[in-house]
Amino acid sequence: MSTLFLVFVFAVIMLLAAGIVRYLSPDYRLPALLGLTAWIAYGGILGYMGVIANSSTLPPGMFYLLAPIIMFVMFMARSRIGATVALSFPIWLLMGMESFRFVVEIFLHQLWIGGQVPKMLTYQGANFDILIGISAPIVAWLLFSRRISNQMALAWNVIGIVMLANVAARGVLTTPGPLHFISTEVPNVAIGTFPFTYIPGLMVPLALVLHVLSIRGLRLRMREVAPE
Repeated sequence: MSTLFLVFVFAVIMLLAAGIVRYLSPDYRLPALLGLTAWIAYGGILGYMGVIANSSTLPPGMFYLLAPIIMFVMFMARSRIGATVALSFPIWLLMGMESFRFVVEIFLHQLWIGGQVPKMLTYQGANFDILIGISAPIVAWLLFSRRISNQMALAWNVIGIVMLANVAARGVLTTPGPLHFISTEVPNVAIGTFPFTYIPGLMVPLALVLHVLSIRGLRLRMREVAPE
């Protein structure tokens, strides 16, 4: 399954790169591609070398993955560059890309069967993120065809963030080590096992950034058409 997951990761990266080349201006295109390459390498090295799984250090190895992710998401949520990027992409495309979360849920289900994650991190437990993955292409089409309002699209994105936060928090709190505050039938060891370290290292931040950009784009467009 590791090989199949790496194929999936590669496909997601290629789609991201294609979107960057297609929609970002030349001023942002190269820095974005270099940043994506650097992050894939950085996250991959942390996972492969066992840094993420190491809970005996202070701070725990997970910190070196989560800290830059938090800073990047805050930057995209508040900066002028984040606003420019949000306006560069069609919002329906940003929302439709969230459909990759369906595939992630399938892999989580298989990891649960293999005893590498607890049941609560799957769609048979307390993880409802699969609903966002399933609904993403439908909501994207509805927005593209103007069958739903910007407000409804905004609400969907907020719900998506809540569902993502639910599974992300549970994923961290079921890992072995000092952050293990939720007892489950098995600990979440997959989060520290390469290549599945790309779930917290790529898939979760990608889902969050897509929501942040969608929300920024929707709010900016709503502000432009608001009556004075």
